[in-house]
This record gives sequence, structure tokens and C-alpha cells, in this order.
Amino acid sequence: MDVFERRRAGILLHPTSLPGAAGNGDLGPDAYRFVDFLVDSGIGLWQTLPLGPTHEDLSPYQCLSVHAGNFRLISLQMLVDLGWLDVAELDPEQDVDAQRKVRLVAAHNGFRSRANDDERQAYARFVEEHAHWLDDFALYQSLRDEYGGRAWYEWPQAVRDRQPEALAQQRRRLAGAIEQVRFEQFLFNRQWKQLRHYANDRGVLLFGDIPIFVAHDSAEVWAHREWFTVDAQGRLEKVAGVPPDYFSETGQLWGNPLYRWDVLQADGFKCWVERIRSQMEMFDLVRIDHFRGFEAYWEVDAHAETAAGGHWVKAPGTAFFETLKQELGELPLVAEDLGVITEEVTELRRRFGLPGMKILQFAFDGSSQNPYLPHNHEVMSVVYTGTHDNNTSLGWYQDLADEQRTFVRHYLGDSGEPMPWLLVRVALASVARLAVIPMQDVLGLDGAHRMNVPGIADGNWRWRFQWEQLQDEHRARLQEWTGLYGRR
Repeated sequence: MDVFERRRAGILLHPTSLPGAAGNGDLGPDAYRFVDFLVDSGIGLWQTLPLGPTHEDLSPYQCLSVHAGNFRLISLQMLVDLGWLDVAELDPEQDVDAQRKVRLVAAHNGFRSRANDDERQAYARFVEEHAHWLDDFALYQSLRDEYGGRAWYEWPQAVRDRQPEALAQQRRRLAGAIEQVRFEQFLFNRQWKQLRHYANDRGVLLFGDIPIFVAHDSAEVWAHREWFTVDAQGRLEKVAGVPPDYFSETGQLWGNPLYRWDVLQADGFKCWVERIRSQMEMFDLVRIDHFRGFEAYWEVDAHAETAAGGHWVKAPGTAFFETLKQELGELPLVAEDLGVITEEVTELRRRFGLPGMKILQFAFDGSSQNPYLPHNHEVMSVVYTGTHDNNTSLGWYQDLADEQRTFVRHYLGDSGEPMPWLLVRVALASVARLAVIPMQDVLGLDGAHRMNVPGIADGNWRWRFQWEQLQDEHRARLQEWTGLYGRR
């Protein structure tokens, strides 16, 4: 399906932000209720953040695996409904993750004793079809748990360096834990595909997100350190980041290892082909974060204190996307082309027919040439009021100086509508084929409800909404405007 064959509207909401069980939202009943809300509102697309297993900071852009799903998203209630688990409830006053792990072990035992033949065969097929990444991830996760959550480069040398005898011994010793990880990945995959089927059947497409870089502490870097800028002991040599920009005067030092693109290219970019294939199995459309890194990336010495001293290094973007098209056909991708964008980056995006992004919060610097102003939008693009890295639109507007607020309202043809609805209307009216509104803006929430503050390590990725916040007027307004602007 060509998502951009017609105008559509979407809402950006990570599943962890759904209401429901203690800890975070999941893929259970509230996710289905959210799909119903989208349908009732005339919204045809649900955009999420990456769904992988996170580190302790909960950032979905620093995952333990590029293929695996986050165990926190597995719905315990759906396991009760299947008869594999007796109790789904978690005590919010206790360690929620620890309780969830206990429940998932109990569900595995219930699966062994109560699953029917079709379910057992489905599990066996999943393990076989995903073995190319699942075997390494299951061992990696089991070892990481065994060593108290320490990163792989801090493990005993024999397992850190994947000596065959040591790995064989650990596979035997940790066989039960490894099988538990496989089972949890089966559950995640099963529940996500059920949710996608439900959404697609009701005309709602799912829009995913791929971080360009891989976390240093991840199954992929442990298993394939030859692909990354780490030394023989796994220590970082060069790391990723971005130069000084809108978000930071000293740039952003992400700390991810960079790719050894010559090694990846010699192997036909196999790891990336499999990564995109995994996402195409899950989503109808996928955003590639930091697209400009495929044309040139910001390389910083691993010992640098800020990203300001880095430099640009060319990447084999043309050969990379040509290989993806040869292997996978037409690419249902959106390029996150924000930040320092050169003519070469734009040419690469357009050469492969990838829509870019337009952020309304970036539009009002006083220049009529600003590419984010609605009159400069492109048809083949995705317009947002803001993204997960921005303030909410109400919070953004409240933080503007008086003269900036005056300019915003003057440009938008002040209709008397309150923020953020004025900005939401403009996004939906844009010529861009796809308009995506963060859920916080649908609910009219201020800056206390933002999802992430770039450059701040703690306290992010925890926002959740409650059904009580969602009023009939929200549905009615969205339904009216999606019809008015031809997005349904």
C-alpha cells in the first residue's frame, strides 16, 4: 500500500503512554480502545516511537536490540484471557518490572501446560523464523540479567569476547532463561500483530520509527562488534552526535558507536536489510530517525566532553538505499530530515522518493523562506505540530516572547481559536499528504506533559494520558477537521 496515495491524518502516541495497568501502557485492551478512538475521530494512522527493549532510562532510541520488542509492552490481561496466566494485576507501590517478570514466567508455565497445538506450532515457527537475531538476543539478555544488568563490555572476558566454549557453556547453564526470553518475544510479536490486524481492518495504518544508530550496550554490538567503532575490548573509539543546533549550544553527544560503513557495504548491508525487513513486518510506514546520517554523520572522539568538536564524515547513502530497494522493493519510509540539512541530503532523500518532515514549531523565526512555514510545505511530506523531542504546542507557545506570539497569530490568520488548536488546524490544512498530531496537542496539554527533553537524561519517556482527559469535543473537532481538509 502507498500510504501517500491520498491525504491522511495521524496521531503520535507511544504505547507506553496509554492508560491501563501499573507502570506503563501496553498492547492490551487500552490499545484497542485507542484504535477505536482514532476511527471515531476520522484519524487513519497511529504513529509510535521505537518499540524495542530499553535501558534503565526508558529511552526507546537506545534499545538493547534493534529487532526485539519491549517486554513492558506485553499485555498481561491478554494472557489471562488466553488462560495462560491467572492474575494480571500489578501493585504500583512495588517494583512493577519485577512483578511483570514473575507474571511472564507464570504465563510461560501456563503456555506449556495449556496451549493448544496451533499455539505451540506458532511458537516453534516464530523461534525458527527469527533465529537470525533471536538466538543472540536471548543469550545476551540472559547474560545481562545474570550479571546484574551490567553492559556486555563489563562481562567476564570469555563471554564478552564470545569465545565459543564459553558461550556453549552459558547456553547450557542458562537454557531456561534463554527460553523465557524467546517466549516473551513470541508474546510481544503475537500481540503486536493482533493489534495491527485490528487497526488495519478498521482503516488505521501503523507508523513506526527506526533509530539510525545502535546502543553501545546492545545485542548487536556484542555479537557483531566488527560493524561498529569499538575496539577489541568493546570500548568506544568514535561516537555519534550532532553539532550545535536548535536544541543545544554545544550539540548533542549521543554516545552511540558509529558504523564501519566499509564493512557493512562489503557484506551487502545485510544487517540493515534485515532490520528494515523486521520493521516492514510490523508497520505500514516507518520513519528513519536522523536520515542525514546516511549522507554524512557527525563523528566525535569517544573521550570528548561535548559534540562541538566533531566533524562530518561521508556515508555511502546512495549505495545503501539502492541495496535496500533491490532487496526489499519499494521502501515505505519517511526521512527525518531535521537539523543541519545540506543540498546533498535533500538530493539523497528525493532520489529515493522518501517524504521528509515539516515541524510547525520550527516555522516562526520571522523569515518567509523558512521551509517549515505552511506556504513552503511539499506535498510529499509529513507535517507535525511538534514531535516527541519538542515541547507540547501549548507549552511552546506559552514560552514564546510576546512579539513571537503576535507573529504566530498574525501569520496563521488569528481566528480566535486557542492554542494548540490553531496550530493543529494549520497542520491538518497543510498540502502535506500526511499530518501527524502528538496526543498531548489533541488534549491541549502544557509543557508539563512533554515526552522528552533532549540532552536531559532523567525523567523522560514516562508521560501517560488518562481516558478522563479525552472529551467528546476532541473527537468531534478531529472528525470535523479531517473531513474539512480531505484527510479521511
